Amino acid sequence: MAMERASCSTLNTFRFSTNNSSSSKFYRKHHLHFPCFFPLLPPTNFNSNIPKLYTHGWFVNSYNSSSTQETPSHQLALLLEVEGVLMDVDRQGNRQAFNAAFRKLGLDCANWSQPVYQDLVKKSMGDEERMLVLFFNRIGWPTSLPTSEKETFMKSVLREKKIALDELVMSKTLPLRPGVEEFIDEACEEGVQVVMLTAYCKSGEKQVRSIIEKLGNDKLAKIKIIGIEEVRRSSYGQLVFGEGVASDLGEQLAKEARKAVSAEEQKIAKEVASILKLTVDIDTTSSEGLKNVVAALRAGAEYANVPVHNCVLVSGGQSGVAGAERIGMPCVVVRSSSTARAEFPGAKAIMDGFGGGDLSISRLRQIRGS
Repeated sequence: MAMERASCSTLNTFRFSTNNSSSSKFYRKHHLHFPCFFPLLPPTNFNSNIPKLYTHGWFVNSYNSSSTQETPSHQLALLLEVEGVLMDVDRQGNRQAFNAAFRKLGLDCANWSQPVYQDLVKKSMGDEERMLVLFFNRIGWPTSLPTSEKETFMKSVLREKKIALDELVMSKTLPLRPGVEEFIDEACEEGVQVVMLTAYCKSGEKQVRSIIEKLGNDKLAKIKIIGIEEVRRSSYGQLVFGEGVASDLGEQLAKEARKAVSAEEQKIAKEVASILKLTVDIDTTSSEGLKNVVAALRAGAEYANVPVHNCVLVSGGQSGVAGAERIGMPCVVVRSSSTARAEFPGAKAIMDGFGGGDLSISRLRQIRGS
């Protein structure tokens, strides 16, 4: 099988044409070699008619790399995050997981009721370590605990809490969000491809896939799941993660430059916040983290065989919104208990749930067309 070749610019910031004699002379003079052609092996589970590479949000089809094929405007693919979207994990399981951790550590005095939990969340802005400090400052720390070991104690509570939450998520006790199953059914009935994203989830991919399995076999047969392996096998993933593609000096220099700019921007933002006596949570979605989100979104569109601009991401958090905004993919946020007060300026719409006056496929089409 012949190896396919797709042309692409090595660096978005250094675009040049081989027909430009002055550009060619410059690169020859300074001994800079930027290979314009990379051999790409198609992912093993791709159909032959699936596009093999993206160029600025458009697909370049493998059978005709010289022209772009635009998908009809009515075609739509739906990319859904799992945490916060398919299941409001924080609302359903966080409090129970904390109480399970307290029992495991023998803290009989600690048992958070719903009002206590909500009060702690509100006062701590969702910071779990702060929640523990507020609670134990209120009722008293374990008498046998030296002051110097408070931080170690809190880490042990949070570790047990995560284990308990993972077990809850993988059990059958936590329900999916109301209306989300009907939303997926509506999408499938209207021929909208549904893609579930597990590649950049906060929890382990195993836990997140267990949430998806709650949809049942009938729905699972109609949707695609994009995890880490699927991202790496995608054409975009092969470029980003270096599988089969040689990384040259220019790419390394560009990466270092982007890191430096990012670090400088963060430094300036923190200095300004300090001057204004503000506390800010700068989105340090590291360039690495954002790269992973973007790669997952690109892979989702690639597996759906739909251009990026014809996909809509239904996200539950800032990282998804940032990634979608980076590549020009429309994004709708469905709020969860952990994002109830958050603002998402990069989203096209913000919803509280599914069905009724909230998110539906018809509403989604209106939002996308706006």
